[in-house]
Amino acid sequence: MTWIFLVSKRASFTDFLRRNFIKRLLVWIGIGVSALFLYLALRGLNLALVWQLMKQANYGWIIPGVLVYFVGVWIRTWRWHYMLRQFKPVPIRRLFPVVCIGYAGNNIYPARAGEVIRSYVLKKNEDISISGSLATVLVERIFDGLVMLLFVFLALPFVPTIPGQYRTFVIALSVIFGAALVVFIALAARPHWVMRLYSPLATRFLPASIRPKIDHMVDRFLFGLASLQSPFDVMMIFFTSILIWLAETLKYWFVMHAFNFSVSFITLMLMNGIVNLFTTLPSAPGYIGTFDAPGIKVLVDVGGVDPATATAYTLVLHAALWLPITALGIYYFIRARLHWSDFEKAAQEVQAAEMPG
Repeated sequence: MTWIFLVSKRASFTDFLRRNFIKRLLVWIGIGVSALFLYLALRGLNLALVWQLMKQANYGWIIPGVLVYFVGVWIRTWRWHYMLRQFKPVPIRRLFPVVCIGYAGNNIYPARAGEVIRSYVLKKNEDISISGSLATVLVERIFDGLVMLLFVFLALPFVPTIPGQYRTFVIALSVIFGAALVVFIALAARPHWVMRLYSPLATRFLPASIRPKIDHMVDRFLFGLASLQSPFDVMMIFFTSILIWLAETLKYWFVMHAFNFSVSFITLMLMNGIVNLFTTLPSAPGYIGTFDAPGIKVLVDVGGVDPATATAYTLVLHAALWLPITALGIYYFIRARLHWSDFEKAAQEVQAAEMPG
């Protein structure tokens, strides 16, 4: 929530330049991380053989994989519908296009811009505050991370081990996601504690002209965490998160049949957990490299798959995960009469407090 306190309606030109410099720096860091992971993924490989294996794949298996993946997207939409109900009941049929637009934004723009654009579109369509819906999005990300870690730890008794260089990363994320969930549940359970801490800080450091806007944003953000107040709601969010990621793992299983190798479903769960934990790192749009290198490593080290086959499969899987949902998101984006400039508008809306009422 620290970003809330950085909002200022009258940002100086120096502040503007600094923010844009930081944005550009983060983009270049992401590109550098992706380049490093691509190098790690492809070094020493016979790329001609990888291409040959990709051409020989039976792409008919991608069709059921895509279908089951969209079942997961529908469940994700239901989960968001469930979490937004304290604001207003939004029918799933109206939320599904918004979720797809968010996926497309994540896949095309850096820094998970799709999470901001879907909150922006939701405000535009349903008049739900961006700060409130972003709170639900953050809760989603925490539960997704916890399920990825669950997949990793459930797989450990059945596979030799996590590749050595990834073990520290997984342990660190376990601590981060676990601590984040505890903090968010505490914020949801005791919002008056937050306001008791926030009020004197706001009185001292915030200009009076923007204080009502910031107060409203903090209030909406805490209201967005209301789904964590009930143990039943927490269990529902966790259960649907498991279903979402099992559906995606099933897509991994279907696409595997397009290639001449076989590993257990539990190995694919481990792969899914590892690669999606690594996509939390800064990267180029579409998680280039940060998805591919860990996926190949798990298949080779844990599944005993030939490196060229593992690479061909992972690249095809990545494309099959990226292309259909991105195309559908762009379709809904165009149908909603949105423009690419709306991504910038969305970012500006997040940086500018919303007036109450």
